[in-house]
Amino acid sequence: MIIEMRTYRLKPGSIPEAEKRFAEGLKERVSVSPLGAFFHTEVGPLNRIIHCWPYEDMAHRAKVRAEKIPGWPPKIQEFIEEMESKIVIAAPFSPKMEPRQLGGLYEIRTYTMLPGATPTVIERWAERIEGRTKLSPLAFCGHTELGPLNQWIHVWAYKDAAERFAIRDKARETGAWPPNTRGQFVKQENMFVVPAAFSPLR
Repeated sequence: MIIEMRTYRLKPGSIPEAEKRFAEGLKERVSVSPLGAFFHTEVGPLNRIIHCWPYEDMAHRAKVRAEKIPGWPPKIQEFIEEMESKIVIAAPFSPKMEPRQLGGLYEIRTYTMLPGATPTVIERWAERIEGRTKLSPLAFCGHTELGPLNQWIHVWAYKDAAERFAIRDKARETGAWPPNTRGQFVKQENMFVVPAAFSPLR
């Protein structure tokens, strides 16, 4: 499975209207292939919407994007200031991106790896991920194949920010997390995002 993560930076104050128009356009779009998740940023780089689309492979994506779909893409061009798309290959232990109710707050963590580090990161995570997901659910994770390269992206669900801090403290105290990936990353970023009312992942 691959996931296309599309991030749009919008004009300040435009997210409510953009989400409304996006929801209206989805009615026809999801008849061709499902939406995986839709978020807007709450903490971190603001005024972003992030929509995630799961596909079987790049050929499936190309076929879907070639379809002429009424009302799609949504009429939000007037709000868009910047667009980014990245293709993420799901890790072997990543849950499928499908409708689930996991939490009201999601943390998207993006780590830039050293070139060639992906196999080591996957191996180290595989050793520890079972213990970590007993504390809070992993929404999905994987590495970029197209777009910004050498990125390791993982998305975690929490009830709220207080639960997030408590769980991360517990993970460190018990030794369940983090995996030993010291020296594999050159940059780490994170953001808190909130799912839209129509997001299948909530």
